[in-house]
Amino acid sequence: MTIDTDTGTTAQEKPTVVLVHGAFAESASWNGVIEQLKSDGYKVLAAANPLRSLRYDALQLRSLLDRLSGPIVLVGHSYGGSVMSVAADGHPGVRALVYVGSFLLEEGESTGELAGKFPGNELGSALAQVPVSDGNGGTVTDLYILPDRFRQVFAADVPPEVAELMLATQRPITSDALEEKATAAAWRTIPSWTLVTRQDLAVPAEAQVFMAQRAQSTVVEVDASHAVAVSRPGAVADLIVQAARATVG
Repeated sequence: MTIDTDTGTTAQEKPTVVLVHGAFAESASWNGVIEQLKSDGYKVLAAANPLRSLRYDALQLRSLLDRLSGPIVLVGHSYGGSVMSVAADGHPGVRALVYVGSFLLEEGESTGELAGKFPGNELGSALAQVPVSDGNGGTVTDLYILPDRFRQVFAADVPPEVAELMLATQRPITSDALEEKATAAAWRTIPSWTLVTRQDLAVPAEAQVFMAQRAQSTVVEVDASHAVAVSRPGAVADLIVQAARATVG
């Protein structure tokens, strides 16, 4: 049995960290964060967020959480924060919530509503709308970031060659998911931490601070774009470890 020399706890007592990506990203956006967490002895899962509807996405995440044993630190980036706030509500295993350039919705609020609450959001004007089948004879609207705007509004501090890969692998989100209202706010009963990205053009820092203060979340600020998990994985991992050590063990 190994001992964590920083905390004095056994490795078995460390929580599982579950990472939830947001819109226009995918699970590999957490790769740098995962590498650092695993080197610290944490078990890590990067959930595949469907980005179809807030209710459906939250149900999918909840089913993953229900399959895990032991304590969980749940981490969400951007729209991933909206999803985890619903999915984690009342879950006995989730000990901490970490919001990364993210949304902390109140019940009855939508992601799109909070994204536009304060000035500085340049993402809305950079989106392309693509009608696609919903599989039931109807259509939904998928949203993508336009190629010539992707790095500027989403990943300005990421090396150009990395931003090109992120552009090619971006996952669309439906407009319905951004408009759907939250039915729960897990941050009301679960301690939370928030990493505010000061150079964010997708979720303005002012909006992040407003939501974090309303939730009485522990706030750390960093000079980074919206793609902070890619550009500053160390800052993200450090905050996750801080939350883990404060709530588990």
